[in-house]
Amino acid sequence: MSQARCHAMLPLLASLVLGACGEAAPPAELQVAGGDAGRGRLAIAEHGCGACHVIPGIPGAVSWVGPPLMEWARRSYVGGRLPNAPQNLVAFLLDPQAISPGSAMPDLALREAEALDIAAYLYTLGRAPAVPPGQPLAPGEAGTQPEPRLRPRFDRPAQ
Repeated sequence: MSQARCHAMLPLLASLVLGACGEAAPPAELQVAGGDAGRGRLAIAEHGCGACHVIPGIPGAVSWVGPPLMEWARRSYVGGRLPNAPQNLVAFLLDPQAISPGSAMPDLALREAEALDIAAYLYTLGRAPAVPPGQPLAPGEAGTQPEPRLRPRFDRPAQ
């Protein structure tokens, strides 16, 4: 390949490499229409969400007052009451007490666009790698396991 052709391909290669560095796109059912994960990251920092939550990718978000938000996309419920779906998370962010009365989650007076953006960011969290074979995950699971897995297996009796 000629040197000129190699130089012409450098911008394409650079864009491919840099594009892979951003947040992982959530699966289609967890994509937030109208939300922008980059703006969501900023909104999370601006509204001080890290004062109560551990949130990966947010500097200083290391508090354990509220639940940690890592691996959000893998969670089952929003506010302990609704299935984890974008419209439910946005509704909870806009009015936590309407979804989960008595929740410690304060009303942050978010605009709808901010709630969409924050939800879009949270749904980028959850692409945890598989647990390596042999990693203890539950009582009786220490030792060599046949394959990596994402969750503990409880279908085997403890040894």
